[in-house]
Amino acid sequence: MSPTDAAAVPRPERTSAEVDAAALPEQAAALLGDGARLALVAAHQDPGGLRVVYLFTRTGPDRRTELHVRLDAADPVLPSLAGISFPAGRFEREMHDLYGIVPQDHPLPRRLVRHHHWPRGWYPMRDDAGPPPRFGDPEGPYPFVQVEGTGVYEIPVGPVHAGLIEPGHFRFSVVGESILKLKARLWFVHKGIEKLFQGRLPADAVPLAERVSGDTTVGHTLAFCLAVEEAADVRVAPEAQRARAILLELERLYNHVTDLGALCNDVGHSILNAQFGRVRERLLRLNAQVTGHRLLRGGVHLGGAVLRALPDPATLGAVEADIAEIVELALGHTVVADRFTGTAPLSTQAARDLGALGYVARASGLDADARRDHPFADLRAAPAVPTADTGDVLARFQIRAREITASIAFINDLTGDLGPSIHRQPLAPPPVPPVGPASGVGIVEGWRGTIVHRVELAPDGTLTRTKIVDPSFFNWPALPIALTGAIVPDFPLVNKSFNLSYAGNDL
Repeated sequence: MSPTDAAAVPRPERTSAEVDAAALPEQAAALLGDGARLALVAAHQDPGGLRVVYLFTRTGPDRRTELHVRLDAADPVLPSLAGISFPAGRFEREMHDLYGIVPQDHPLPRRLVRHHHWPRGWYPMRDDAGPPPRFGDPEGPYPFVQVEGTGVYEIPVGPVHAGLIEPGHFRFSVVGESILKLKARLWFVHKGIEKLFQGRLPADAVPLAERVSGDTTVGHTLAFCLAVEEAADVRVAPEAQRARAILLELERLYNHVTDLGALCNDVGHSILNAQFGRVRERLLRLNAQVTGHRLLRGGVHLGGAVLRALPDPATLGAVEADIAEIVELALGHTVVADRFTGTAPLSTQAARDLGALGYVARASGLDADARRDHPFADLRAAPAVPTADTGDVLARFQIRAREITASIAFINDLTGDLGPSIHRQPLAPPPVPPVGPASGVGIVEGWRGTIVHRVELAPDGTLTRTKIVDPSFFNWPALPIALTGAIVPDFPLVNKSFNLSYAGNDL
């Protein structure tokens, strides 16, 4: 089959409805009961007041349902959905901190994003927010829950850490070395990046999308471009979509290899880490050959993709064999196997209740993958979706290793459909601005899990709102659950097995 013979994937079924705030819980419960996933909640400031958009996604076929709730800007109150959806409760807390929207009867109304130095009543995403405030301390310390009892003590870690890790505060309540409770306090690097998209032309915002989370260049850029293309009703050539899929897998490869090495390093096996690092460098050089950038920047653009070269199957085959040998050495080492096995399990039910995504979800038995469930390209054979059922560090290690094998097979299959001229020029022109206001959604299976971008465009084609949901937003609450009952020395290992993004979470 030649690239020109391939058929484009049909657009997903997308419906939108305005609902009264009072009717929101019933309609949301009906969608969730029908198997939908709450993928995104976005607050908007319209000329006449505030609006909240709830995006629910379903699979088989790909369906997306939006509920829009309009609120009075002077009294923005809506009923909380936290009782029926844990992710909804976190989205609501985020909206309260950034927009001042009050989720009525929320079971945990404490601040989520809000920094202690922000003055009360200052909501930075509102049009009337004004300049950033002077630093102060009007909110006081974060109200951590204290665990009390004989022999219980606290270990505070962060927010400043050694090395290059981003800031996050972890407060352990422990007895001896056993963890009774962990609270992760994030948002120390809140950048206001969604605000930076406003007023830009989509083409000018692509470099911003590339930098949402530095290790997920392709994932976030592709989700943004898919959202803009849907809003502008632009059809991307099938061969360009497959080129994008190749880039997405190359990003998955080098990040998974990095994590495998880091996990070995966290149990004292630095030699294995060095070997994985050697393979990582080879993959980064391959990225540079394919796109001109080691982190794959510039590969995805509005309307298409640009590849300077196609990945060499022989190189990928050698990488696959190399990784398989190092993985076998790792799991054959008794210290590595002992530290991984049974450590910090996340049950299937907990993963489902929390809305976990990506390798975290699949290691706990959830069969979910946006490449199959929300396809953007004709992939012929859908990628394999490996799952495990133990949900421990070992499972999260093995899922990564199995996904590497699947990704290489996937890249080779996709490459076979692309001719040698794929790299010579952009595969499609950038989209033209729509005639009137429009919105679009992009869903991509990034290497950490499902990424969702939703955009709204003004009549002149500029962005009025960009909402970004990185999988880490869903997966961060799972880390403390998995660590309950673990020992303090295992925290670095468990934390790395999740490898959640601070930047992608702290937008």
